[in-house]
Amino acid sequence: MFHLGWFVGSGFGPQAWNDMWSGTLSSEWTRGSFYTDLARSLERAFFDYLILEDGLMITDTYKGTMEVDLAHAWESPRLDPMAAVAVMSQATSRIGLVATLSTSFYPPFMAARMLASLDHLSEGRAGANLVTSSSHRSAQNFGFAEHFEHDLRYEMADEWMELVDRLLSSWEPGAVIASGGVFADHRKVHTVDFDGRLHRSRGPLNAPAGPQGRPVICQAGGSPAGRELAAKHADTIIAVPHGVDAMRAYRDDISERMLRHGRKPADCKVLFLVNPVLGETDAEARETLARRRARQHDPDVMDTILGQMSYFSGIDFAQFDLDAPFPDLTGQVNGHQSSMARFAAAAGGRTLRETVMDHDTVESVELVGSPDTVAVQMGEVMDAVGGDGFLIATPVHRRSVSEIVDGLAPALRRRGLMRGSYPHRLFRDNLLDF
Repeated sequence: MFHLGWFVGSGFGPQAWNDMWSGTLSSEWTRGSFYTDLARSLERAFFDYLILEDGLMITDTYKGTMEVDLAHAWESPRLDPMAAVAVMSQATSRIGLVATLSTSFYPPFMAARMLASLDHLSEGRAGANLVTSSSHRSAQNFGFAEHFEHDLRYEMADEWMELVDRLLSSWEPGAVIASGGVFADHRKVHTVDFDGRLHRSRGPLNAPAGPQGRPVICQAGGSPAGRELAAKHADTIIAVPHGVDAMRAYRDDISERMLRHGRKPADCKVLFLVNPVLGETDAEARETLARRRARQHDPDVMDTILGQMSYFSGIDFAQFDLDAPFPDLTGQVNGHQSSMARFAAAAGGRTLRETVMDHDTVESVELVGSPDTVAVQMGEVMDAVGGDGFLIATPVHRRSVSEIVDGLAPALRRRGLMRGSYPHRLFRDNLLDF
């Protein structure tokens, strides 16, 4: 049996707004009702959690303009995912709710206080997906001329997490008495007096920690520095290596790193991003996949993917000849290094145009067929990988959610591959249940 989550790739933003089945999402995306519907649907299917991506800028690396980003609502607009988690928590009771949080720009005290608040509001189901951010434009929104160097960002994140942990534990269990005229015992609330190389805080947090103590920590560790941070701190990891062999190697690498940090590999669940293509029959699903791939030849779609590459790398891909070999960017990427390394590996000597036309940035392994066929494929992949589960990264609209929740999830449960109940009240306890 494995875990299942859903990665909401546009975060608290427009969801598949221009898709054939998007309905009124272009206007509905700002309302809480769409996200509460999503969370309730995934809870009905016994997903472990859903995670909301985030971004802190409007990207303009591609062609030096914001046009592609805003025209296609790719990286923006975005609203704050913490607000969406708060709303979804009131409409659900068991599913884990994870919001993305930048360790580069959120002060540790504010982050700890926000996470404690969300954990209280959700009754122990809050999580944070820690990112270091990657864009100079993000850094400039917070008063910096440019973003910090890649590995330095992860050093900052490591110390940031240490301080957040200290703040969240600055109230001892039992500090709140609420009887005999005393609300909290001051002897059980402590300053942290943290004086690190990069962060400082006196503490204590002016709020007691939530039911989980520390909310579930998620991290997308792809580069060596990212993997090290994830292995040291994360309870669950987003991973997108390409192919079964690479997936197995990734899980093995994370396990070895965790052991070096004195942790048990079973205490962190590695979930691999997938984008299942479903149909009533295998043939129908293959036809859907063929249409999807054909759409990548569309100039607008190609522009969006080139914009993504520009954002990930910090390098304007408009400067490169589409019919020349994929450019060698070795040593030039300060952004998403693992994502760009994957693009380069997928190119395999092909042209930039050919790479763009058939590359999926959110897929570890191809899953195509009827719900029963895909369920079997997923079981076989997990058996081969020795991983912990999958994160669905399908574009979100009500039809795609129904295909997974009412088609694929029951097929997985019939085979004993995913949970059929939530045995525990807290997010972390359900995550560590197997």
